[in-house]
Amino acid sequence: MTARSTRTGAQADAEDLDVEEVLALVNDRRDTGRTHDTGRTADRASGEQVPPPTGPTQSDAPPKPDAHHRATPWPQARDIAARAARAARAAQAAQAADAARSGAPADRRAPTPVPLDAALGLTLAAPLTALTDLPSFDTSAMDGWAVAGPGPWDVRDEGVLAGQAEPQPLSDGEAVRIATGARIPSDTTAVLRSEHGRTDTQGRLHALRETKHGQDIRPRGQECRNGDHLLPVGTLVTPAVLGLAAAAGYDTLTTVPRPRAEVLVLGDELLTEGLPREGLIRDALGPMLPPWLRALGAEVIAVRRLGDDAEALHKAITTSDADLVVTTGGTAAGPVDHVHPTLQRIGAELLVNGVKVRPGHPMLLARIKENQHLVGLPGNPLAAVSGLLTLAEPLLRTLAAHPAPEPYVLPLRDEVHGHPHDTRLIPVVLRGDSAVPLHYNGPAMLRGIAAADALAVVPPGGARAGQELELLDLPWASAGIGVCFT
Repeated sequence: MTARSTRTGAQADAEDLDVEEVLALVNDRRDTGRTHDTGRTADRASGEQVPPPTGPTQSDAPPKPDAHHRATPWPQARDIAARAARAARAAQAAQAADAARSGAPADRRAPTPVPLDAALGLTLAAPLTALTDLPSFDTSAMDGWAVAGPGPWDVRDEGVLAGQAEPQPLSDGEAVRIATGARIPSDTTAVLRSEHGRTDTQGRLHALRETKHGQDIRPRGQECRNGDHLLPVGTLVTPAVLGLAAAAGYDTLTTVPRPRAEVLVLGDELLTEGLPREGLIRDALGPMLPPWLRALGAEVIAVRRLGDDAEALHKAITTSDADLVVTTGGTAAGPVDHVHPTLQRIGAELLVNGVKVRPGHPMLLARIKENQHLVGLPGNPLAAVSGLLTLAEPLLRTLAAHPAPEPYVLPLRDEVHGHPHDTRLIPVVLRGDSAVPLHYNGPAMLRGIAAADALAVVPPGGARAGQELELLDLPWASAGIGVCFT
């Protein structure tokens, strides 16, 4: 069992019910005198805005209108998250320009030079322009002999190695042993590969095949000239980019900083070690979210365990210096679900308040400040994953100026049942040219996603076998930069 998964019977399926059914379930529990803790779990599962009990007459209050129809469609929610990040980046750019004009210190979010060994996975904020010719001098492309004029050639006693200063010029009929990458002596006609030459008993070199002028010589500037434009702004720094930058003369790269994220783990029922006991359960999200956020490109600056404490939550949010605050659980309207009241208290702007997706319906996105956002994840683990990929991924990707992944589709091997009205995200493994749905895909389950390569986006109503569906890659399955969790 994992965070927010202490549900039995009908509770375990509450997140997959229509909101009307969940409201009826909640009202039944009130009528039968269920405890506040039980009602709290159901409210969190549904995401419905049910007011917390305030007194003995609360059970007589009518349910609030259906909130499901006010939830945001799944594709639109992802677009809103990306647009919010673009607005934040624009605000940061304006602040950086103001700071530059006033001579104030640059904001930490402004593009800044970083050493090459710290740039992997970041995005170029300035074009990569060659600082030198590549190669910067004529070099040998092969091990062999540098030769001048037609053969046979007299071979010098001392060879030329890579890293040596400029060697003595060659005269016609002369050759010298040379290593790959070594500087070519002036007046060299060609490089004769080791396997294409032989020496006779007098020590003269003979070619075993025709030698062409310029053969196996990399001329200066063959790859680029000093000042050439190599890579544009917005390029993701891969290992190959690091190699090119180093070859082109760079010690640092000007990059977009990683967005900073802070994780707030909510819930009094969570254990950090040992087996579940006495109504307490192990926290699965505390260990899972930080590396997942790092895989999405964030720098995780803190993980705080707050329990169900409204004042602690208020203080944590209002004092956070993160670009993105991520909360776990507490996004519904149970008696100790404090996320919505806290956001209202601090005047945050709710950009997404519930998404038409299963699992994960009660997720939310709020703008706390002009360049600070909060993503509220449901407490159930797979629902939290859904929230990460729906709201946090496009937000972090855009803040980091990473390009959007190219959408791709694969046919399903098996039929998948869907929700009547909502998108559904289900774990799949990729086998050949098809996606195979996995079992154990309930909101509180991690067994399916732990074995998955991707999440399939199932439209309302479900999908038949052979139907092509959009897939969301998981960071470690896509073989991208995000596979590094450190």
